[in-house]
Amino acid sequence: MVIGAFFRLARAGFILAREGALSLADNDALPPVMRAGVRFGRLFERSDVRGSGRAERLSRALHRLGPTYVKIGQTLATRADIVGVQIAADLAVLQDKMEPFDPALVPGMLIEALGDKAAALTNLSPPIAAASIAQVHRATLVDEDGSRTVAVKLLRPGIHERFRADIESQYAGARLAEALVPRLRRLRPIEIVAILDRSARLELDLRMEAAAISEMTDNIKADTGFAIPQVMWDQTSGTVLTTSWVDGIPIRDLAAIDAAGIDRKALAGNLLQNFLRHTIRDGFFHADLHPGNLFADPKTNGVVAVDFGIMGRIGKRERRFLAEILYGFITRNYRLIAERHFEIGYVPKHQSVDEFALALRAIGEPQHGRRVSDISMAKVLGQLFATTELFEMRTRPELILLQKSMVLVEGVARNIDPDLDIWTLSEPIVAEWVRRAAGPLGRLEALKEHFDTAVETMGRLPAIIDKAEIALDDYDRQKRSPATRFNRLMWVATFWLGAAVLIALTLKLLES
Repeated sequence: MVIGAFFRLARAGFILAREGALSLADNDALPPVMRAGVRFGRLFERSDVRGSGRAERLSRALHRLGPTYVKIGQTLATRADIVGVQIAADLAVLQDKMEPFDPALVPGMLIEALGDKAAALTNLSPPIAAASIAQVHRATLVDEDGSRTVAVKLLRPGIHERFRADIESQYAGARLAEALVPRLRRLRPIEIVAILDRSARLELDLRMEAAAISEMTDNIKADTGFAIPQVMWDQTSGTVLTTSWVDGIPIRDLAAIDAAGIDRKALAGNLLQNFLRHTIRDGFFHADLHPGNLFADPKTNGVVAVDFGIMGRIGKRERRFLAEILYGFITRNYRLIAERHFEIGYVPKHQSVDEFALALRAIGEPQHGRRVSDISMAKVLGQLFATTELFEMRTRPELILLQKSMVLVEGVARNIDPDLDIWTLSEPIVAEWVRRAAGPLGRLEALKEHFDTAVETMGRLPAIIDKAEIALDDYDRQKRSPATRFNRLMWVATFWLGAAVLIALTLKLLES
């Protein structure tokens, strides 16, 4: 098993070297052992790759390595905190397109995954899309509700085994790197592989994607301008996902959009505003909104999204942070932005709020007075995250994924409407959240969170008291003396005094 892992690791290294991917490494930042390894590996580099670009070399190498490496590359594109900004940018353009597997295998795979429920799926088409871990077919679902067209997504045969073998090799490589180059331990290579392992495991269970669609359906049921497919749960399993069929015009086909009479400005606005709404209001957003996953609905000027394998989630604190950051740039309140960074703990308190606000002004002011087509929200956030490094802000993976998603959404929206006014479209969504968070309703929600925490803490007091008394009884049995009894009384009195102080603080918090 271990020998096989190292053999696969060596093969991966050879392919990376052959396709010129090792040339992307920053040799000056590498330890001597790894610099020597990179120089040796580059001896095997094909001469015709030396004129190609960085992203092209990396993409070609990962596609040669196979579907699991393509998926891992896409995952790493969202983790600039792990691989660095430049490598993440190179991976961000990685196209998840693979050759389809044999359609003759599909009927047997459906029966194995769905049992008797597979019989309801008829008229299966050839593959209409094939990616690294799955491919999609069009089919007809016939059940008690009638007949309708559906999309059937199936995992590639053997993908679990292939993934386990590849990830085992990467664990072996991470352990080897830590053993041979102790300086690399600070980069936590084993932990990095574990992150990739967990991410891919989730994506290899299509029930998780179905659950994501279900959650987003609940979130957007009262919204307009953005639609998603419906899950057919009876025809869904860990390896098969069946959803309603999406009828729409591919969002990259601008000629067809114009021919259908779709209002491009409304379409672009719907995409951007709904993405911000999902992010700021719900804290749950589609993190892979590239053109291949988006369609235009001629009836509504709205957007229809598919493929929910990669989702982003941010907590309420991060949502308020994002909203107030954007609101601060819109209103030119750089002091507000700086204070929020300090309040949430992103920037250490020993840094200067005034100096940080000045750095933010240097980012925001050049945006005002420019043509709307020249202003990029994603670029502003990118500059913001780069600037915060000077003030010792720790990298936030969830914000990096959000920034990557915003780059995608803004790029697609600008392609639809080159004169898109990012800030004007964002203002209603952002301002609504800021008013809500700062208003009476937001204060009530914050108070409820404090109250829930206090109730939970008080509810645990009896169990804590029982454990404390048991521990004191054990101690008392070991040492029965007047001094011990006195100490026990002091411990009990101290405990109850602490409990009283906790309750008093809780009541004071509720009163405020």
